[in-house]
Amino acid sequence: MRVASKNRETFETKINVSVNLDDDKDVSIKTGVGFFDHMLELFARHGRIGLRVEADGDLHIDSHHTVEDVGIVLGQLIKEALGDKQSINRYGSAYVPMDESLGFVALDISGRPFLVFDATFDNPKLGDFDTELVREFLQAFAFQAGITLHVKVLYGENTHHKVEAIFKALGRSLSQAITINPNIKGVNSTKGLIE
Repeated sequence: MRVASKNRETFETKINVSVNLDDDKDVSIKTGVGFFDHMLELFARHGRIGLRVEADGDLHIDSHHTVEDVGIVLGQLIKEALGDKQSINRYGSAYVPMDESLGFVALDISGRPFLVFDATFDNPKLGDFDTELVREFLQAFAFQAGITLHVKVLYGENTHHKVEAIFKALGRSLSQAITINPNIKGVNSTKGLIE
């Protein structure tokens, strides 16, 4: 089983996260930021992974530290759970429509962290969630997981729909990339190594 868990505590946040890449039955998200909880649950459900997140952050300031730190830990655990990355597809991509909005994510579990983010949000807040934190979460996640990540909202009007399309597409593309392919012997790289 490809599983990993971690407790991380700083002066700003206390975070406990566990992932199971091969069993999607256990999903429980509690960060204190309602909209972010909703997005993480969508990510897990559409990514077909088990995900438990408990976060206690300095929400009296804002949700920045909580969202970014969850991204850091989640990225670290995806990398750990994948281990030596034997026989995974490595690449994944998905278009996800959400009503009038269309989101796209393409990723490469390459060991070379990078984020290309092309999305604008007219609404600066969704509940207690600052929409500028979508990028912060994705950057933290990608850089800790060692993923090259491209994210684009092709069009749309409703900010909630745009963000939801991104998180669903992230889950679906990650699911493709981490799938074990019996036709791939070793790692899916001409170098024979993905660090």
